[in-house]
Amino acid sequence: MATTEAPYGFRPVGVLGSGTFSGATRQYKVTNSYGTSIFYGDVVKIVSTGTVEKDTGTSTLTPVGIFVGCSYTDPGTNQPTYSQMWTASTSATDIKAYVVDDPNIVFQAQSDEAIAQTGLGNNFAVVQTAGSTSIGTSKNAIDGSSLATTKTLPVKLIGFVDGPNSVVGDTYTDVLCKFNGPGDATGDSCAAHQLQDSTGI
Repeated sequence: MATTEAPYGFRPVGVLGSGTFSGATRQYKVTNSYGTSIFYGDVVKIVSTGTVEKDTGTSTLTPVGIFVGCSYTDPGTNQPTYSQMWTASTSATDIKAYVVDDPNIVFQAQSDEAIAQTGLGNNFAVVQTAGSTSIGTSKNAIDGSSLATTKTLPVKLIGFVDGPNSVVGDTYTDVLCKFNGPGDATGDSCAAHQLQDSTGI
């Protein structure tokens, strides 16, 4: 059961409406010597330079997707390198991030507190925590205390991981979520995945 606090970021597990996640990713460039580490399961966004960076938002995000690794030429060995994380300030001119950018991706995450069945369909903020440098994975989580109908919150809870090792309402509930978006017809501000937002970057 999910009674131990062990967040693991956002883990792609399916696609809304069609079930299975095929593992498809898109490559995005990262700026040479980008100064923030990005871990497997972190959220990334496109910025004005045409590259991606870690999205460090909590109650607001502008995601293009979930980071699941990168490749670059190692400056020390001059060899192609594939890594589960991007290490801050590494000098390379050919950095590519592998990003799950399907706006309908369903991802699994752990909440930082219990979420009851009544939380289904509500929106949540994100808890941002530095990832694990030893295994390269994110430690971001769902902010359970932020549960609300507020449409500007970035993540919607669409299901629970209900099985032998996880039960609805566990101390640190494992949940299934999607990114919110796009904005609604009223023109009010809403959370939005970048590839669904009609406004440019």
